[in-house]
Amino acid sequence: MKEEKLSHFRFFWHDILSGKTPTSITVVPPPKNNSFTAFGLVNMIDNPLTLGPELSSKMVGRAQGFYASASQEEIGLLMTMNFAFIQGKYYGSTITVVGRNPASNMVREMPVIGGSGLFRYARGYALATTYTFDPKSGDAVVEYNVYVMHY
Repeated sequence: MKEEKLSHFRFFWHDILSGKTPTSITVVPPPKNNSFTAFGLVNMIDNPLTLGPELSSKMVGRAQGFYASASQEEIGLLMTMNFAFIQGKYYGSTITVVGRNPASNMVREMPVIGGSGLFRYARGYALATTYTFDPKSGDAVVEYNVYVMHY
């Protein structure tokens, strides 16, 4: 094996629930009796990852997976996703994130549990910070700073 190194990635995650081509769709709606936390909701995602906060910014990958509302007390999500890179040196490689996302917190930390390609045996963490959120449509842009140890 090569020597282990630390890489830092910064990109913007676009969760689009509105419009003709949403990138996040509800596959399990929450029960009717739970409106605040949406406990039980499951959304499948194929969200663009861009270098800047605008959707028109250069796309470097896609976040593919799902998130589920797993808390009855707050907006607490279980995030299970792969950051699949589609550009440059990391083309075809993925970083896997699985963890708790208390969405109301300013900054949320989730573990990097692995990856594929150039990120085989990866470990680290991802910091998520909401950049914009539209409560009417549910659309959100989240800044991710991902720190990954890999070979």
